[in-house]
Amino acid sequence: MNFGHKPVLLNETIDNLCVKPEGTYVDGTLGGGGHSYEVARRLSPQGRLIGIDQDADAIRAAGQRLSEFGNVTIIRSNYCYIRKELEGIHIKGVDGILLDLGVSSYQLDTPSRGFSYNFDSPLDMRMDTRSELTAGDIINGYSEAELYRILRDYGEERFAGSIARNIVAARSKGEIRSTFELVEIIRSSIPMKIRKSMGHPAKQTFQAIRIELNHELDVLRDTLDDMIELLNPGGRICIITFHSLEDRIVKTGFRRNEDPCTCPKNFPVCVCGKVSMGRVVTRKPIIPGEEEMRDNPRSKSAKLRVFEKRG
Repeated sequence: MNFGHKPVLLNETIDNLCVKPEGTYVDGTLGGGGHSYEVARRLSPQGRLIGIDQDADAIRAAGQRLSEFGNVTIIRSNYCYIRKELEGIHIKGVDGILLDLGVSSYQLDTPSRGFSYNFDSPLDMRMDTRSELTAGDIINGYSEAELYRILRDYGEERFAGSIARNIVAARSKGEIRSTFELVEIIRSSIPMKIRKSMGHPAKQTFQAIRIELNHELDVLRDTLDDMIELLNPGGRICIITFHSLEDRIVKTGFRRNEDPCTCPKNFPVCVCGKVSMGRVVTRKPIIPGEEEMRDNPRSKSAKLRVFEKRG
């Protein structure tokens, strides 16, 4: 199997993770193991790496890639269960956590997974194929108002109303089954003069459906504080995002953990009792250089933010 996902911001991420040879690290979005391989390579036999991913193909591919290391544990799960999974293997704290969010190149380039608007495939888009709900269920089952909401909020799609309306009209004549059927509905919902000046018209809609289906933003928002709590003193969390909604959650979450005080600004001293969890290392996100963006176009929207737990 070729889990062809080129790790984005690889050197920048590993450098900022500050890997200690005897430390314990978690890759919460293991994928093909590209980032994890570089972490494991820096660990001594006393160090430990835990890789978590909900995609069975990723688990198999990463297992092969990391098989040379005897101190790697791979778990099929969602990183939202990170505390439970670590407790299950008797780990109370870690020295670093890495997340590389979004969809992998392998998932996009495998037609049967239904993530891409470039292949005519079933409407699937499940990151965890054990889940029963598919993208097709959302397209054929959500109300027009619900479709509008996710296209507007998760896809930031300016023609969300028109697309949602046309999806409902099309499915009234028969179930929408394939990605290309959906692409044609989206295309017909956007004025011709606008389509000529934009990228692929389905990009934002497919993104929105994928985020809704896999609860990507909810998982990130609900788990961020928990991951920071799991860090040992001086430990770091590195998160790579690929669109503004993810980046906003990480940015505000890191700032809140650095300065959690809820007292009114005119109070002379803090009385809320909330203590800083650490510091934001990256005041501005780290982005790929020109060479990486040229070699890997999918890296263009990547942003890396880093937080360090207080000592």
